[in-house]
Amino acid sequence: MITLHHVPQSRSMRVLWLLHELEVPDFQVQVQVHPFDRGLRSPEFLTLSPAGRVPAMEIEGERMFESGAMIEYLCERFPERNLGREPSNPDRMAWLTWLHFAETVTVHAAALTQQHIMLYEDYMRSPYIMQLEAKRLAKCYEAIEARLSTPVENRDYLLTSGFSAVDIAVGQAVYVGRHFVKTDDYPELSAWYERITERSSFAATMAVGEQKLYTEAFYAPWPFPERSET
Repeated sequence: MITLHHVPQSRSMRVLWLLHELEVPDFQVQVQVHPFDRGLRSPEFLTLSPAGRVPAMEIEGERMFESGAMIEYLCERFPERNLGREPSNPDRMAWLTWLHFAETVTVHAAALTQQHIMLYEDYMRSPYIMQLEAKRLAKCYEAIEARLSTPVENRDYLLTSGFSAVDIAVGQAVYVGRHFVKTDDYPELSAWYERITERSSFAATMAVGEQKLYTEAFYAPWPFPERSET
């Protein structure tokens, strides 16, 4: 039995998406949906995730609390779906690189989430941080665009060898990032994102949990305040 502790639209979304893509039978998976609140700081939850974050995963008496590690573990546990790349595979190095690049994208998206959503008073928010993190997120888009623009045969996904868990990991990060930086200027990224989110596994993931972190489709960075003339 696999128990995934999940907050919709958070990092746990990538693990849930992967479980759907791996076609792990429903009787082997239990998803516990949590609100994004102080309950994640409860003593009970901290025994699962010591930093009080999702995802947390329980499997056969063991616990995991890093999404990248979960993805690597699950791909090794269910190799028949070919969503990982074993050490002998020529794409192994690229698989690991893009798996961890997902967190680079997420760091900037998470900072913007905090600025626009989690801080509860306007005076706490900073247009300087918003603008800076939006530019950093755009740089990540540029890296993905460059990868997808590489002139190789059948470059539909991040790896030459086809769809894999890294498309899920990076795709989830872009899903969050699109709430703050649009992808219109990145045609290859946009086509890839549409391609991966058309999969039934994505729809199944989005259907889990009613409460959402993002109540708006897009949050624009605040403009810099006008400087007063002296």
